[in-house]
Amino acid sequence: MNSTFYSESELDSIGFKTYGKNVLISRKASIYSPELISLGNSVRIDDFCILSGNITFGSYIHVSAYSALYGKYGIVFQDFSGLSPRCTIFSATDDFGGEFLINPMISDEFRSVTGGEVVIGKFVQVGSGSVVMPNIILNEGAAIAAMSFVNRSIEEWTIAGGIPAKMIKARTKGMIAKADRFTSNL
Repeated sequence: MNSTFYSESELDSIGFKTYGKNVLISRKASIYSPELISLGNSVRIDDFCILSGNITFGSYIHVSAYSALYGKYGIVFQDFSGLSPRCTIFSATDDFGGEFLINPMISDEFRSVTGGEVVIGKFVQVGSGSVVMPNIILNEGAAIAAMSFVNRSIEEWTIAGGIPAKMIKARTKGMIAKADRFTSNL
């Protein structure tokens, strides 16, 4: 009970939809609607993260400290992807235009919430302090620079950054061979 991460029996009692082997979730993480959250193998969630809503994690995923995942319309992490510290992923957003009230304590009839699934593709890394908006695909191998605002999908094997995020340059694919070697050694 003194461990930084939940034990296997504690993970079972949380009530996740599914979870695999070698799942490390900090005791200091906040988990809402665990019955909507699926975790593959070798997933690590660090201190002070928020997991809320429909979230699916593949395998070999790391979510660094202070990151927040709001999965009302779904967030999918494919294998070998991750978030650096203090990232926020939104799959839903309120309409801030002034015609509607804003916040979850208001009846739905007075709000306008829109969104869509966010997909964090295989081999994707999101840099520290970045924000990803709803209905976005970060395609395989994309890397997002620190402090970026992602409001459109990012092409595969590119490095993007800025506010809003734009392509900076191409990214190499060397990690694919390393991942293949890594998984074949398991």
